[in-house]
Amino acid sequence: MVSVVQNVAVDCADAYGLARFWSEVTGQPLHPDDRPGDAEVQVLLAEGLVLYFNQVPEPKTSKNRLHLCLRPETSRDQEVERLLGLGASLVGDHRNPDGTGWAVLADPEGNEFCVLRSDSDRAAASS
Repeated sequence: MVSVVQNVAVDCADAYGLARFWSEVTGQPLHPDDRPGDAEVQVLLAEGLVLYFNQVPEPKTSKNRLHLCLRPETSRDQEVERLLGLGASLVGDHRNPDGTGWAVLADPEGNEFCVLRSDSDRAAASS
């Protein structure tokens, strides 16, 4: 027997607002029943996995011990710029001159996540 991951839960101050950010990041919809002001909001990812945003009273206090790593459909650098435009902030830039590496960003509530190289970035580096 095994367990199946149902969702990835994110504690936050504004569940609906943060879920809307992640909906834009992933291009996936919010649960149709979710509304502004809801304390629990879901982003419905492909293959059934859910990003679950749960409003809590206490603020984020330290670095995430668990984070999401994103592999964009466009180039890594284009995706970093798009996400910064959505409200993310750059936390750490680990991109190398040869095209390898990643960027660490934070969502509007400070939760860190990584943007990896896209498949096309990886293919260009290996040719």
